[in-house]
Amino acid sequence: MVQLYLRDRVASLARPVIELKGFRRVHLQPGEETDVSFDLGSTDLRMLDENLRWVVEPGVFDVMIGSSSKDLRLRGELVVK
Repeated sequence: MVQLYLRDRVASLARPVIELKGFRRVHLQPGEETDVSFDLGSTDLRMLDENLRWVVEPGVFDVMIGSSSKDLRLRGELVVK
């Protein structure tokens, strides 16, 4: 299983440390490889503000990929302006 997690580095309100935003089940034979991709949209980045409205705040999001939240093997960042 491949899992995609996001972390908002600086949010105006408290958010989870990391949030699961996608996953794919991948079945491979020994030695076999494949590419896995995820599409992220505004709904993946949004949060409820203090007035209970959906907003996407500008800032930096950490993007993490692994087999679980305890086994994150790839890391990157996404900047929202």
